[in-house]
Amino acid sequence: MRANVSAVAAGRRHSVARRYDGTVLAVGSDVAGECRVEGWTDVVAVAAGNVHTANNTGRSHTVGLRSDGTVLATGWNGDGQCEVDGWTDVTTVAAGWRRTLGLLRDGTVQATGRNSEGQCNVSDWREIVALSCGDWHSVGVRPDGSAVAVGINRRRQCAVDDWRDLTTVAGGYLHTVGLTRNGRVLATGERATGACDVDQWEDVVAVAAGSYHTVGVTASGRVLAAGDNSHGQCDVGEWRDIVEVAAGSTHTLGLRADGTLVSAGNNTNGQCDIASWTGVQPAA
Repeated sequence: MRANVSAVAAGRRHSVARRYDGTVLAVGSDVAGECRVEGWTDVVAVAAGNVHTANNTGRSHTVGLRSDGTVLATGWNGDGQCEVDGWTDVTTVAAGWRRTLGLLRDGTVQATGRNSEGQCNVSDWREIVALSCGDWHSVGVRPDGSAVAVGINRRRQCAVDDWRDLTTVAGGYLHTVGLTRNGRVLATGERATGACDVDQWEDVVAVAAGSYHTVGVTASGRVLAAGDNSHGQCDVGEWRDIVEVAAGSTHTLGLRADGTLVSAGNNTNGQCDIASWTGVQPAA
């Protein structure tokens, strides 16, 4: 089972991608320095913090995992979410609202940032192979395909105790989705938005969760989407040859096998201005 390492990431108002040479591209709002990645090198995976609230100032952060297992971070650090300088032996990173998680080689998880809702209570997690940050909750997958979650559970977004045969998970604002070994997708949490309407999806190989929408990639390279489409973030039906997706608050990114990207959804801050990007290497 491979941890969910990401070559592309979408926040609320910015987008990030790791290129084949280990450098990083970023576009969109930079009010907190979340796009200041021009000096990053030797990066193998990226993550972007996300917030859902319309009245939020838009301050976010970006995280990069280097090939030596160390971690970089830039952007808003009001809750210490960018304090990752001492992290080592990290194999996967995830970023949520005001926090960052790192999966270590020994299967344990480190966390930094806001913990007012218990979303950083991961110190007792063991044998984790994949993880994800929702806005206010965190989810991990064990080697046996079971899941564990901490944080806000008001809409049952942490109700994953009965899930089995998972390969990866993705957390949104009020929902969580899990991808099973047979290509089906499980969902729990707020159902009113439609983001959990994934029961009929088949042959899925990758998933991503935005604030109110869910995206999946099929083995044939087509993309499925469910949930809120108020900004066109679910208008992905014509995409082809996709190998990875990222879902932000109200926009979606798709990475093609040739290293180019497509986007859909809210572009108010230029977060979808990725058409010129090339050489983005799909996660290994």
